[in-house]
Amino acid sequence: MAIDRITAVEAEIDRLTTEINRRKALYGNDILSDAEYKDWLTDIGLVFVFKIDLQKLNQGEPKKLITFYNSSELSSIKHDVQIITETVSVKERELCIKRAATVGKVTLLTRTFGRGTDFICRNQQLLLNGGIHVLQTFFSEELSEEYQIMGRGARQGDRGSYRMILSDKDLEWVLGASWEEELPKIVGTTLYQTLNEARNLHYESKCGAKGVGIAQCKREHKDSKDFMAALSSGNIVAVKEFLKKQNQGANLIAASSRTVLLMDATGSMSSLLTAAKETVCTMFERASTVLQEKGLPNDAFQMQFAVYRDYDCKKDGVLQSSSWETKPTSLRSFMTKITAMGGDDYEEAIEIGLWHAVQQSEQPEGISQVILIGDAPAKDHSAIKRDRQTNGSEAYWSETKYTTPTHYTNELNKLKDKNIPVHAFYLHDGARNNFQKIASETSGRCERLDIYSSEGAELLTHFVTEEVLRKAGGDQGDSIVELYRAKYVKSFTS
Repeated sequence: MAIDRITAVEAEIDRLTTEINRRKALYGNDILSDAEYKDWLTDIGLVFVFKIDLQKLNQGEPKKLITFYNSSELSSIKHDVQIITETVSVKERELCIKRAATVGKVTLLTRTFGRGTDFICRNQQLLLNGGIHVLQTFFSEELSEEYQIMGRGARQGDRGSYRMILSDKDLEWVLGASWEEELPKIVGTTLYQTLNEARNLHYESKCGAKGVGIAQCKREHKDSKDFMAALSSGNIVAVKEFLKKQNQGANLIAASSRTVLLMDATGSMSSLLTAAKETVCTMFERASTVLQEKGLPNDAFQMQFAVYRDYDCKKDGVLQSSSWETKPTSLRSFMTKITAMGGDDYEEAIEIGLWHAVQQSEQPEGISQVILIGDAPAKDHSAIKRDRQTNGSEAYWSETKYTTPTHYTNELNKLKDKNIPVHAFYLHDGARNNFQKIASETSGRCERLDIYSSEGAELLTHFVTEEVLRKAGGDQGDSIVELYRAKYVKSFTS
């Protein structure tokens, strides 16, 4: 699938207009057949920009860039191909950048070099052929990055061109878990427009989450300034109060509610993960404030964050969990390390997430409730069997803690037997029926969470904090939730 940019946007890429119009006149609406496109590429300098995770690169995990370099499709021109990654020395990198601006040279780059790397062409034959052609092989999360990559060629008024070629599976993050259903509806002239609109929604969602996080940081900054002022003025009472609050541990006397926040962390869930990271401190602060106003211990709750994915992420990625915490900072640090990845098919391994909740419920402290958030339903028995076999086989899984295949209903029944509610919040209507069933079976709450709106982070904060307060408040739970809503939810009316 290819997306061509015909119209120049913003002054930064105006220099591409002449070459693009020339190609448009030659090829008609800038759509080339595979044969025409291949012939054209042999006459110009070609730069591929790949989206590669450097951390995975260093860990020796499969690398798209190296895989493509060693593929049979590239073998016929491999002698003209060079690779630039973060591991290449500065001296070698400079030589590669110079060589990239020669006729017939193909240069493979990681996304890091999509900004600030200038491929200046001094080869007249290359300029006559059309200059450097940039191919972007992923859809940027931010439009500004796309513009930067687009501008790697055609430097200093030289000729150049640009094209985006995407793998359909890589669009899950922008189109959501139902990307396979959505993509056939938009392929064609509306493809780029639809992807860009979806990207903008994701961006607004993340900005909203950042806004919540920034507001929290401002409050913490003010508290720190007040502490320094108290320290300077000798206000020992205020100093002790601040230090007590910062170093207070778990309440071992009062009964403590324990909540597992279970989140889908597959490829389409980056907005949720960002929101969770940015809002966790606010969740704790608001819950503590409301409990204190009700005359209850403000630390009578603990939380654990856990993320589930799919079997293609293997044993180390299908489930990740934090420690139990009475303070948000460690949970925020945990979420900082979590990335959205995996999820080969539509349904996700919810059964693994619920299995984890059951394991936690069997510990001496037990758990009070589970909050489940995702955009796709659980797998059926046949899909679980298929995915375990495809991703390592039972021989592989038998050597892990996921030895025995399970189904979400098996784990749900175990939680139900212990009167542990599962509150299920779905991001996409495709998960609604399954999530409603999960919630109703355990007397939990089920609602749609519009995480992609500018208010998505606030909605996440409300849903999680309300259920934490409902459990922590015991018999006063419902009245405490009403107090929370009156205090923090804008649209709430008592």
